Parts: sequence; structure tokens; C-alpha cells
Amino acid sequence: MTEVAILTPDPADASYAGIWEGVLARLRNALSSAGVTATPTPWTAHVDGAGGLAGFALVLPLLVWGYHFDHARWLRACRTWEHAGLPLANPAALLGWNSDKRYLQELAQRGIAIPPTTWSERVTAQQVEAAFAATDAAELIVKPTVSGGAWQTQRLRRGEAFDEAGAHAVTGAAMVQPYLPSIESAGETSLLFFGGRLGHVVNKRPLPGEFRVQVQYGGAYTALPAPPPGALALAEQTLAAIDAPLLYARIDTVPDADGRWLLMEAELIEPDLYFDHDPRHGAAFGEAVRVWLAARA
Repeated sequence: MTEVAILTPDPADASYAGIWEGVLARLRNALSSAGVTATPTPWTAHVDGAGGLAGFALVLPLLVWGYHFDHARWLRACRTWEHAGLPLANPAALLGWNSDKRYLQELAQRGIAIPPTTWSERVTAQQVEAAFAATDAAELIVKPTVSGGAWQTQRLRRGEAFDEAGAHAVTGAAMVQPYLPSIESAGETSLLFFGGRLGHVVNKRPLPGEFRVQVQYGGAYTALPAPPPGALALAEQTLAAIDAPLLYARIDTVPDADGRWLLMEAELIEPDLYFDHDPRHGAAFGEAVRVWLAARA
């Protein structure tokens, strides 16, 4: 069997312990069904040298959860892997680009619909008040441009004080967006693409009173038999705007109050691909990897 590497979290980071191991098992099962053996190795073991990854037919950064805690090191690793010419998918340069949510600003400039967003190098209470006034929103979401799993993300109601310096304050560059109540009524719809083709679709909804859809916050996930047409059109437009050779992509979309679909994230680095909610249990991913390897044999 062909052997590939799956990059995993820093062993010193316990943030996702008990979660990523199950995702790894599903990834390995999907690859095994395509005749591929997957070997896990921490991404932090290969930051300044790519020699330990050179023997693999393919390197998949699918479990580099926590890279946002040390973004400078992550960018250094991406440069190392790109310079070494590793068979990395998705490409190393794209991994660096996608790790800062300011990529959404670039996609918006290419015609992709995203929520109205204020970008800031350091969010202040005055900027938050200005965003409330400009959007007429009842609530805002403030989050770092480099983040993961809703880390340092705040939901603010009109008139509520913005925490600039507390334990959960947003540090560094950030984005401010109106809170979309449709996340509660319609949920967030994720479209999973493998080798450019739609594999499966998953709808995610938060617990009542919650706004975060991640499983660690109790989000409920449901497989959809087909994507909403507007979500599919937006996802395909997003992939065309990115215009890069993507082995996998998860496109997260939400409708606004008028039913217009908006891009929340284009997850190209280490998304959970939701094989536990995939009727085919990742077979489309395994097939895309098999085709990728055959094309480079």
C-alpha cells in the first residue's frame, strides 16, 4: 500500500485531546479503503526541516489543529515545506494564505459574498460602536483573523461593553461582523469537495442560546441529501475564485435574512471533513487521494 503522512497537533497542546484522535481514525479508514496507508506525525516536528516528510508519497495537513496558537511558527513551517518541494496537498503556499481570515477580504474583492466585515489591526470599543451604527445590527461577532474552533470569538449585544483586555479578549488583528440569526434557524451548511467534486453536505446548528456550531459547544450535525442550490452556487464560485489545485475543501455557508447565501469560511487546511456524517464514510476523499497519487506516479 502507498504510504502518506497526516500532520497532527503539537503533542504539547492538549486543547483538542480526545477529539482529533477520532477524526484521524476516520481519515485512516477512508484512505485504507483506497489502498493508502496513513502515518500520523506532529506538524511541529517538521517546522525547520522537511527531511522527516521526504519519504512520503503525499503529506496531508489535515490535523494541524492549534496552529493558530503559534501562527509565526506555522508560517515558517509552510515556507519550509514549500521550499523543500514536498508533495503536500493542499499546497504549502495556500496553507499559509488560508491561515489568516483576511483571505476572505481578497475573495470578497473577487466577487464572493461574505457578511459585512470591518477589519482591524486591533479592535477598540469605538470600532465596535461604529460597526453597530454602520450595520444596524442587534448583535456583532468579533473574532481574530487567525483563529480556530471559535477561539477568542465574542458575541456582543448592542449596548454591551466590549472586552478589550480581559481573559477572553481578542488579541491582534480581528474582524467584526453582524451576527446572523439565521445560524440558529437555518444553521451553517458545509459543502465538502474532493478533487474538485462535491462529496457530501452537512448542516450544523448550535444549541439553543449558543452561536458556535462546533461539536465542543454542542453543535448538532445532520447530513443533507443535496446542497441548497444557492449554497452550491456560492461554493462553486468560491472554488473558482481561489483557482488553485485543491485536493480537498470545506466551504461553510450561511443564508442571511434575505436568503442570500454568504461565505463564512473556505477551510483548506485542517477541516473536519465530517466522515461520520458522510453516507459513503469518506470514499470520495479516498478516491481523490488515489487519483492524485496516480497522476504523480
